[in-house]
Amino acid sequence: MNFLSNNIILHESLLRRRTNYIIWLTFFLFAFACTKNQPVTPQNPVIPVPPPNPPVVQSNIVIRASDISFLPEIEAASIQYKSNGEVQDPLLTLKNAGCNFLRLRLWHTPSNGRSNLLEVKSMVSRIQKLGMQVWLTMHYSDSWADPGKQTKPDAWKSLGFTDLKTAVSTYTSSVLSEIQPDIIQIGNETNDGFLWPDGKISANEMQSLQLFQAASASIRNIAPKAKILLHYGGLNGSEWFFEKVKGIDYDYAGISYYPIYHGTSLTALGSKIKQLAGITKKKVLVAETAYPFTLGWNDWTNNIVGLPSHLVSGFEASPEGQKLFLEALRKTVDLNNGIGFCYWGAEWVAFRGTQSSNGSSWENQALWDFNFNALPALNAFKSE
Repeated sequence: MNFLSNNIILHESLLRRRTNYIIWLTFFLFAFACTKNQPVTPQNPVIPVPPPNPPVVQSNIVIRASDISFLPEIEAASIQYKSNGEVQDPLLTLKNAGCNFLRLRLWHTPSNGRSNLLEVKSMVSRIQKLGMQVWLTMHYSDSWADPGKQTKPDAWKSLGFTDLKTAVSTYTSSVLSEIQPDIIQIGNETNDGFLWPDGKISANEMQSLQLFQAASASIRNIAPKAKILLHYGGLNGSEWFFEKVKGIDYDYAGISYYPIYHGTSLTALGSKIKQLAGITKKKVLVAETAYPFTLGWNDWTNNIVGLPSHLVSGFEASPEGQKLFLEALRKTVDLNNGIGFCYWGAEWVAFRGTQSSNGSSWENQALWDFNFNALPALNAFKSE
């Protein structure tokens, strides 16, 4: 072959290779396109890619409680509580709503026999059979203990301080040998101590702290798994109290918040919860609260809350307003790292008849209406 022939042969060879390359590339691209765009069939389903899950916000609220200390007395008056118009055990109604703790007061030797150890023990049994938890408030008194009065039981009035401290230890241990609460509250709204005058902080600080610690030590000894709660009634001055008791062995710092007594600002409540958490290094909760579903009345006992000035702005005295208030309070507690709340007087309906002048001063703040039907505010107890 001459030079020209060789060049022609080489040129034809290159053309064939280029043509083959184009054919194979075209085939590959076609096959790939078919794979990408193949029809959706049962044998070839399109599997959707789920969107990323939103971040889970963990609620701080673990205690959703209601005080039901009046219930034995009210049930003895043949009152029947209802849910959706049907008669239902109020404890079950609370449980179904999401309430997980029930709070009971204990008086030492009450003159009327109410809230004594026998009655409380019976209630504890009912609560625990429903799988709910018990919050016991030991008043260390024969009757109401609160910021204005902390009266020693009659049985202890003649005791000197050493014997009084022994009585606190012995009594606390005796109670806990009978019942097993999950939360034990030492005193009730002990703004200036308890068991006055011996245990009044402003007058006998060291003695008061010894009485608190005597109760705490007995609880740790008899019921080591129980949580110990100290309780201040209100917002103002609470930091003073919790500074005073910082050496006491306890778990939870509780405060009361009633708008009529403690101001109508949920913002102030949130700030106080955050402040107390920093001061105490403890878990903080609202140990008592309530709100009206009406400013009307159902008996002739004067209601504690009855004026528009008693209300929080934006929350009217209506079933819906009561619900919205309690939901807002729960959110306030949660956002400020509080661990829970307790609704006080939920069960305290007008139980002595509509003509009674010695009935319920809390009837319009109960969680059952004047026909004893459960109210929408129970929705605030729901678990999340």
